[in-house]
Amino acid sequence: MARLYSAGVPEAARVQANVERELVEGVDLCLPDGRLNPDAKGWSRRPLHRANLHVPWGRAKRWDYWAILAGDVVVSSVYADVDYIGLADVWWVDLSTQKTGGRGIVAPLARGIDLPERPGTAPLRVRRRNFELRVTDDANGTTRITARWRERDGSPGSLDATVDLPAGHESVNVVIPWDDRRFQYTSKHQARPARGTLTVGDKTRSLDDGWGVLDVGRGRWPYSTRWNWGGGAGHVDTSAGQSVVGLQIGGKWTAGTGFTENGVIVDGVVTKLGDELTWEYDWSQPLRSWRVEDPGGRLRIELTPRYDKHTRVPLGVMSTETHQVFGTWSGTVVDHHGRELRLHDLQGFAEESRSRW
Repeated sequence: MARLYSAGVPEAARVQANVERELVEGVDLCLPDGRLNPDAKGWSRRPLHRANLHVPWGRAKRWDYWAILAGDVVVSSVYADVDYIGLADVWWVDLSTQKTGGRGIVAPLARGIDLPERPGTAPLRVRRRNFELRVTDDANGTTRITARWRERDGSPGSLDATVDLPAGHESVNVVIPWDDRRFQYTSKHQARPARGTLTVGDKTRSLDDGWGVLDVGRGRWPYSTRWNWGGGAGHVDTSAGQSVVGLQIGGKWTAGTGFTENGVIVDGVVTKLGDELTWEYDWSQPLRSWRVEDPGGRLRIELTPRYDKHTRVPLGVMSTETHQVFGTWSGTVVDHHGRELRLHDLQGFAEESRSRW
């Protein structure tokens, strides 16, 4: 079962928003022959897709990416299987000092890296010399991330973090269909309360009052891709008191498909944005401001970066380069009630990634 959804802005302000099909029941991502299930096309407010990928070896991509935004501290973790390699890591940055660290592993042919068809239904775990990572979810959707590793200088590192899933908290879950053999299911979560500790050497940094971010990916990608992704969360004053606002934005990779991964989350409720957003930034100078605008009028925000995580990985036929900047968002968004909310210094991030994989 599904219903049609169009970004609910005043008619005079609407600019040809995509009419997106909202799913309300569980569905398989793929048909038995591995092609995209037509019934899977759409978006939902909670994860409903079973990612039963049956595609030729080498083209399937599966990952869970977690991040916690906690004031001056950002910590992230990747657990991924892209068929020919598996990846797992923990990375952190102290924005006040610009100091970074962490550790990761590469698993040839993704041996020992396993992700379930339904995200969050089985533990993610890997253990290697000097690196151990475990991600588990309880029956209420609360996620615990624990890790131990050795920094490059030999210092011990550890992470113990919990990300809550408040009752009724919505997310942006959508299938992006390039065609019936190339498609991506993504589940994007923002503004989930987080807490915990990051310890490196003899220094422990608090993650309390942080915000959890989750990017689930399951699909079959084209060889060469570019994408934008961004998000953030924080408290915003309104006439009715304080609200929690989450931002979930993307671009480039969704253009022309009829679907987007864009939404504003206010007090746990998603307002879906059906338009492709306008992104303005300078790839060669990523620490300049990043501006993002919804042509339909529901979002106009600007990120002031504090740190650029520049990653470049050349691996022969596979390569990737990403600028992921962390900082604060300001601007305006419109919620599901039609209220305009003014944002000031919400913690967040934005990125562009260019990949051949």
